[in-house]
Amino acid sequence: MDESSPGGTNIEGESPQAEPTVETEEATITDDAELERTLGLSGGLAIGIGTMIGAGIFVFPGLAAGQAGPAAAASFAIGAAVALLVALPASELATAMPKSGGGYYFISRGLGTLAGAVVGLSLWFGLVFATAFYLVGFGYYAVDTLAELGIAVGEGLVIPLALLFGAGFTVLNVTGTENAAKLQNGIVALLLSILVVFLGYGGLDAAGLVGEPTAPERFAPFGTMPVLTTAALVFTSYLGFAQVATVAGEMKDPGRNLPLAMVGSVVIVGVLYVATIFVATSAFGSEQLSQFGETAMVEVGRHYLGAAGAFAIVLGGLLATMSSANASVLSTSRAIYAVSRDALLPQEASRINLRYGTPHVALGMAGGPILVLTATGRVELLAEVASFLHLIMYGLICVALIALRRNEPEWYDPAFRVPGYPVVPALGAVASFALIGFMQPASQLVGIGIMIATAGWYFYYARDVDLKGSL
Repeated sequence: MDESSPGGTNIEGESPQAEPTVETEEATITDDAELERTLGLSGGLAIGIGTMIGAGIFVFPGLAAGQAGPAAAASFAIGAAVALLVALPASELATAMPKSGGGYYFISRGLGTLAGAVVGLSLWFGLVFATAFYLVGFGYYAVDTLAELGIAVGEGLVIPLALLFGAGFTVLNVTGTENAAKLQNGIVALLLSILVVFLGYGGLDAAGLVGEPTAPERFAPFGTMPVLTTAALVFTSYLGFAQVATVAGEMKDPGRNLPLAMVGSVVIVGVLYVATIFVATSAFGSEQLSQFGETAMVEVGRHYLGAAGAFAIVLGGLLATMSSANASVLSTSRAIYAVSRDALLPQEASRINLRYGTPHVALGMAGGPILVLTATGRVELLAEVASFLHLIMYGLICVALIALRRNEPEWYDPAFRVPGYPVVPALGAVASFALIGFMQPASQLVGIGIMIATAGWYFYYARDVDLKGSL
């Protein structure tokens, strides 16, 4: 059996839908479609940066500074290092298997159906938790935007606004990916413009080159352990880099551009995150920043650039949380679509809307749970559970690479190979699993519960399905 010929049936007698793939320099051709190779390095970077930029800059600084002080900058750097160790193995796997489903697809073909089912279904829930987190952040920024415009509505409207826009993003994605993509590109361009101006001026001020000098604060006022627990919390900020792998079939020269786009987007976003914490903790002490909560950056903007700075950050936060939420709704539906095509969920879930050409059932299965979790408003729990489930997937991506390299089946022919093998994927796996150990117990319990439930679903529904390649 080759990698594209899975077998077996689920409890309803459905078999995985195989898609024979032909790779050329101009296109990736499957039975369903021909994906032209139109994306260059800049396009890949835009996808990675656009998906990641958001929570790390606009929602986390107040929360992170409250936990780790200025050393929260080190927490973001640790998150970036873990993401980099996973980005390289994911790049190799993506050039060998340029398929929708990304990490789920790599793990199911490298480690078998049980691991694939747990990861694929957990990825669905992981993205649901992440999207709910972004939407709650959006609600806080929407209320702050109204306040900056002189309309005081109070925090009671945070969740209703988050729910309203969550439903709106789901409908937008049903009406066509092109609409969602146009919104995404416009948001990212405007967002980066705001950040360049803000961080440029804030950095000069923090360095004492302009404005009033500020008294330095101890770098790690709470010790080393909070730096690691904060790294586990803020890792949600780096969940987007793996989305680049899902467009491997549409990239020009994927052996070069794919790893550069994945690694480059992590480095660029990581630098922006570290700079943001430096600028924010220079404006206010950690304790005061923590009291500002989810929208602390608005006060940082006001400190540096007055009312114009506050409004720019409010607008940026609104755009960033919109961008992250919109991209995550799309990713969640594609995760459900990929798992459904492999018969691990009823294949009804992979039905395509004939009018819009989008997986409308999968989008409904994404949007419903997202709205339920958004209603809880539990920002830190939502973020950590999303990180937990993604870190499991990232660790297993590294393990899958080692398994495939060990056996080197005939169909495995990546255009890019990880430098420093096997040290890099081994470190990626260890770092991903280790970061989970620093999360709060409630997040760990919810994450483990979801994994047990997904394993139970596999044994009930799809235990006879066989997705593993010929290892």
